[in-house]
Amino acid sequence: MSTTTTRRAAIAVSALYLLLLVHAVTAQVSPEPQREQLLNGLRLLLWVKPGDPDVLLKLRIHSGAAFDLAGKAGQMTLLGDMLFPDPATSDFFTNEMGGKLNVAVNYDSITVTMVGKAEEFEHIVEVLRNALLATQLTPEVVSRVRDARIKIVRDTAISPTTVADRAISARLFGDFPYSRPPAGSPEDLLRVDRGDLMLARDRFLNSNNATLAIVGGVTKPRAMRTLRQLLGPWRKSEQVVPTTFRQPKFPDARTLIVSVPGTSAEIRLALRGLSRSDPDFVVAILLAKLAQHRWIGMKPDMANRALFVRSDSYFLPGMFVMGAAVNEQTAADSLATAKSVIDSLVTTPATVAEFERAKNEVASDARTLVAKAEAVPDPWLDLDTYHLSSVQDLSIMLQSITPADLQRLAARLSRESGVATVVAGDPLQLKSTLQGKLQFEVLGEIAAPVSSPIPPKKPGNTDTPR
Repeated sequence: MSTTTTRRAAIAVSALYLLLLVHAVTAQVSPEPQREQLLNGLRLLLWVKPGDPDVLLKLRIHSGAAFDLAGKAGQMTLLGDMLFPDPATSDFFTNEMGGKLNVAVNYDSITVTMVGKAEEFEHIVEVLRNALLATQLTPEVVSRVRDARIKIVRDTAISPTTVADRAISARLFGDFPYSRPPAGSPEDLLRVDRGDLMLARDRFLNSNNATLAIVGGVTKPRAMRTLRQLLGPWRKSEQVVPTTFRQPKFPDARTLIVSVPGTSAEIRLALRGLSRSDPDFVVAILLAKLAQHRWIGMKPDMANRALFVRSDSYFLPGMFVMGAAVNEQTAADSLATAKSVIDSLVTTPATVAEFERAKNEVASDARTLVAKAEAVPDPWLDLDTYHLSSVQDLSIMLQSITPADLQRLAARLSRESGVATVVAGDPLQLKSTLQGKLQFEVLGEIAAPVSSPIPPKKPGNTDTPR
C-alpha cells in the first residue's frame, strides 16, 4: 500500500474522530431550538428561519449497531438501508431538489438526513413517513438490498488500515458489541434474514425512541400541522431497549499479527476509553492530541507517515487508540515507542507549549466542521442519544481543563484497562521482527504446544525408560 493511499486512509479515520467531536460539543453552540413533542412521544427540535429557501430534516433513532444480534454484525446498518431501498428516492432529492438524502449508522444511532426545498416540506415528510411506517421488508427487497450492502463491504474491507482498525477493536473488546464493525462483514450480513430486520424494526424503529430536528424556512404552525398529520400515526413502543451489555474482559497482552498484503505494516495500540457522557470526554480528546505530538517527538521519522491518536467515545466506554503505518522492520520499536508515550502521559505533565497547541488544534478542528449547516442540530440530538444534561460550548470547556487533568486521565486509563496491540502486515517478516522483543500470536495460526520439561533423574535411579 502506498504512503499516499495510507495517508488518505488515516485522514478518513481522523475525519470520523472529528465527526464524533462535532456531534458531541461545538466550538460555537447553535441557538436554542424550539422544543415540541407529539402525542406518540416523538421529540421535535425546531430552528425556524423565515425566508430560507431550504429545509433540513435530521431524524435520530437512539439505537444503533451495538444492538446487532451476535453473529449478524451489520443488521442495524441493513435496516437503515431498508428505509429508502429505491435509488430513485435519493435521485429525487439530489436532482429535483438540489439537496441530499443520507442514512448513517453507528454503534449508538441511526441518523436520517434529508435536505431539500422548503416549498417541498410536506413531500419530504411524506417520504420520511413512508420509510418509517411502511418499511419495505418483502423477501425480494431484503435480498436485493442485502446483496448491495455486501458488495459495498467487500469493496471496502481490503484496506490494510481497515483490517488493522477492525483487528484492534476485536482484540480490545472481545465479544463486546464495539468489537464488531457497524457495517458488518459479508459473512455476518449473509446471516441477517427478513425476520431479523422485522425484529429490529419492531424493537427500535419507534416514535418514542427518536428525535426529529428541523432547520430552515418552514414556520412552526406549518411544521406542526404536517408532522401531526404524517408522523402522528407512527407507532410508539411500550418499552425502549436500554444499552446495557456485559463489560469486556481484559485483552490478551500478546501482540496480534494479522496478515495483510503490502510492503509496510499497520500498527495499533489501544486502551479502554471513555463513554460520551463521561465528564472527562473532552479531556480525552486533548490527551489524544498531546499523545500524537509526543509520539512524533519521540520518533521523528514517523512525522511524514500516516499517524494518528484518537479517543472514540460511545454510549458505553469506547477506546483510546494509537495507530501508524510503519516499515515492517521497525514495527516492534514503533510499538515500544507508543507504549513509552502512554507512560510519559502518566509521569510527565504537559508543558505550557504542548497544552496550548493541543487546545488550539481541537478548537480549530471543531470550528471547521461546525460551520456546516447540517451540523447545527447534532449537539442537541446528542442530548437524547447520550442522556446528557445540557449542550456546552467547547471553548468554555477547554478553558476549564488543566495539564493536571490530562495527567490524571492518562493514569486513569492506564489503571483501568489492559493494553491491546496489533500489527497488520506480512506474518513471516513480522514474526522475525518481533521475535525476542515482544510476545505475539498470529491470527489463524495454532500456537505450538509448550513442551513439558523432563524431570531430572533421582540419584541412583538406573531405570531404563520403556
